[in-house]
Amino acid sequence: MATPFPRKIRRMVELIAKYSRSLFFLALALGVSTVAVNAQTRPRRVNPPDSLIGPAPASPPATNKNAPLVDVRPAKPVGDGPVSADTTPAYELLQQKQYAAAAKEAKQITVSYPDNAEAWKIAGFSELSLKQYSEASADLQKALDLQRTAKQEDWHTVDALAEAYVLGENFERALPLLVSSTDRTANKPDAIFTYYRGLAEFKTGKVKEAERSFNAAIKANPKDSASLYFLGQMALNRGELDGAIAALNRATVADPRSASAWAGLTSAYLRRAGTAGDTPKADADNLSAVRAGEGLTRVRTDEDAVRLFGQALISAKLYPRAAAALEPVAGPNAKEITLYLLGVAHSRANNFPKAIAAFERANAKAPEDMNVYRELGYAYEKTKQYAKAFALYQKASQAAPDDPDFKESLERVRPAVKP
Repeated sequence: MATPFPRKIRRMVELIAKYSRSLFFLALALGVSTVAVNAQTRPRRVNPPDSLIGPAPASPPATNKNAPLVDVRPAKPVGDGPVSADTTPAYELLQQKQYAAAAKEAKQITVSYPDNAEAWKIAGFSELSLKQYSEASADLQKALDLQRTAKQEDWHTVDALAEAYVLGENFERALPLLVSSTDRTANKPDAIFTYYRGLAEFKTGKVKEAERSFNAAIKANPKDSASLYFLGQMALNRGELDGAIAALNRATVADPRSASAWAGLTSAYLRRAGTAGDTPKADADNLSAVRAGEGLTRVRTDEDAVRLFGQALISAKLYPRAAAALEPVAGPNAKEITLYLLGVAHSRANNFPKAIAAFERANAKAPEDMNVYRELGYAYEKTKQYAKAFALYQKASQAAPDDPDFKESLERVRPAVKP
């Protein structure tokens, strides 16, 4: 019997925004939306996966390389306390990059001399170099507070504290310090602080200000891949696909190892293809999405990255290749959307037994997803498993009574089902 291809598929959306401490950075909501499939078997766009996130900032500290790391004027021993107030030994350990020892030495001084700003400062710089951002922030803030009380604020401390707050993702506290750092005329920090400012503005909802800062960062360093990435992502969020593609292409050239830039670029091409209809322009963008996906999978081979690449291959109608790409990440713990896309790839390649296996697993993980019901029912029909198709459509009709597709599918299959 005839089995018309599913015609109407609703969106299925996973939108996850979270941080990754390993990469530090700003997770975009690189959520996954469904592939929509029409009667011509043309998948619609699918946005990038959920945990591909932005490029990491430079390793700390990023203060002016021509200035001393800490502008220390070691204090002479004072009084008869059990610990000397002289910060020289701690400073020498810091210069020798013995950060743990320097932090320990400096913190011992602060126990007996809590008003010794230099000791707090050395401890904070040492902790920053150890990537102990919470401890560094607390100690550098203490140093700065003491400096301000004495009217001896030190720009080294301001910059280090700003960086500690950024790397510790405390953007609210970082932003005023970064404004001070980037606006001052003397002792300007490295250009990365302009990027940090843009990042803090972006994370605190000041999008226009962030765009201005990222553009300034790129002016100072045209190969600033992180700022290019965020400009591309902001353009993508506004639906300015041409601008997003231009910025993200530049980001991938500047840093070919940026998984986020490749993911954003793949997404942008897929979205632009989705707006072009069934045209040569859409075909070209889908192929560009495939190339961007290849760049992504050269950097990352986890499920999220491969799923986005598979999605691009499906959109380019490279179905066997999509199935081959997705199979290795479709293990027992694979996400439902991965299994769904694998099923779509097999189905479009007319490999219905494998499509059924993938869709059945997807259905078990997300029994409420009507997209899977449509695809699985269609695969059952193509393999003449009409009783299974009928039972599936019946269940779907009960779950989605206003959906005419399931009612039509029920009536189509009913004559083939034995009483």
